[in-house]
Amino acid sequence: MKRGGWTYILASKPNGTLYTGVTSDLIGRVAKHRSGYYSGAFTRRYGVYRLVYYEGFTSIAEAIAREKQLKGGSRKQKIELITTMNPQWSDLYPPLIAQAEAPTRASSRGPS
Repeated sequence: MKRGGWTYILASKPNGTLYTGVTSDLIGRVAKHRSGYYSGAFTRRYGVYRLVYYEGFTSIAEAIAREKQLKGGSRKQKIELITTMNPQWSDLYPPLIAQAEAPTRASSRGPS
């Protein structure tokens, strides 16, 4: 079974320092960035914790290819991409967590 992947961009603040990454576990990876788990890491050193952009892919290979494409692009291109999806540069992590924790319709009905 193949695992999907995610390409994501973190920011320190609107139009601030940016970090582009790739993972198979978006929620877990962002949680680690936010907790300072990666000591000495760029995100910790520059306070880059706000999830401002992400894309999902059916394979990790596709996500890695997209990450390379984004990293090869200019800062201006990344800012335009973020602004298109997330004009307010809101932190997308809290709603992502809420969505992941929301019960599905089937499980919220209880026993039959």
